Amino acid sequence: MKLDSIINRYIFRSMIPPFLINLGFLSFIFLLAQILEITNLVVNYNVSLTSLFLLVVYSMPEFLKFTIPMSVMMGVLLTFLKMASDKEIIAVKAGGCSIYHLTAPVILFCFLGFSMAFFMSVYGFAWGKFEYNRLVHAVMAKGADAAIKERVFNDTVPGVVFYVNQVDVKNKQMNEVFIEDSRNEKNKSTVVAPRARRYTNPDNPDSFTLRLYDGMIVKVDPDELSVNTIRFDTYDVTIPIEKTASPAPGDKKAQDEMTVAELKAYIRADDLTEEKRNAAVMELHEKFSIPFACFTLGLLAMPMGLKSAFSRKSSGLGLGLVCFLGYYALMGFGWSGGKSGLFPPVFGMWMPNIIMGGFGLYMLLRTAKEKPIGLEFIANYYRAFRTSK
Repeated sequence: MKLDSIINRYIFRSMIPPFLINLGFLSFIFLLAQILEITNLVVNYNVSLTSLFLLVVYSMPEFLKFTIPMSVMMGVLLTFLKMASDKEIIAVKAGGCSIYHLTAPVILFCFLGFSMAFFMSVYGFAWGKFEYNRLVHAVMAKGADAAIKERVFNDTVPGVVFYVNQVDVKNKQMNEVFIEDSRNEKNKSTVVAPRARRYTNPDNPDSFTLRLYDGMIVKVDPDELSVNTIRFDTYDVTIPIEKTASPAPGDKKAQDEMTVAELKAYIRADDLTEEKRNAAVMELHEKFSIPFACFTLGLLAMPMGLKSAFSRKSSGLGLGLVCFLGYYALMGFGWSGGKSGLFPPVFGMWMPNIIMGGFGLYMLLRTAKEKPIGLEFIANYYRAFRTSK
């Protein structure tokens, strides 16, 4: 028993460094995509250092809920790859310990990873998403043009769609502007102008004005079945800022901004279509299924690292990346199938854990009995490929 305790502590300590290294590396990769948008705000819209720091903090839960399970798997995989390549597994078996004795530190390590991912997924993600959007639009409310992006159809304001081909931040000018205003059902209008400027309203801080120059208005009257064209030198379109911001408390949130309690209440609503209800159910179960991947991928990584066929780090790491892709490919398939009604949405979100976890359990049982797991041909093909070079 004492020998088991020493080995378990050794294995647990060995998993921490690769976990932290992979967590930092993978989080940095995920953060790069978000940094592009944050950098655009800093360079073009004079975002303060405090706001910059908060934007990064609010972005972190969104990708940490994915990178923590991935890092748990890599921590387990690299630890057992090292033990297998250093012949430490042989020494452990010679000391009277079976493979099952080595699962205790792995389960504990996966549980700690699950706890962190669970907190990020259930609590951190919705909070970070909501606060990030609120801060970005608060910057816009202070006079920045953060919400107006080039070559993007912006429909954040209900009833208004506007498109800008080019934004000249230095001169505060927009070129080739298209606006479709259908806020008045009886008097819809389309405005096209070669250039425009954005102005804040001192008397009304909850809105901003787009002043268009030398353009044309096309108005459609569905009752009269008529179309009128008006040319103008200047034309102002007032857009309410509060409508573009992330919802305030009490307003309707996006599904990914909702907490567990809010999602449950949303699912119980009577006016939802089947597709929206399925999407909400999957959003709810995703908050739990992704953290549970710490157990699924950790269980899969242990026999993968133990098998001598994968004692080379390069082949083991390659297979680990394949497992990552396989897991998230199954998640994408489950999401699309559950949303479309191809199979129950709950099954769609838990399918990756069921399939990958079942395969990991099969591999662990075969490895403990010193039996081949059926994937040795991959390592043999890899060695043959390297030899042929």
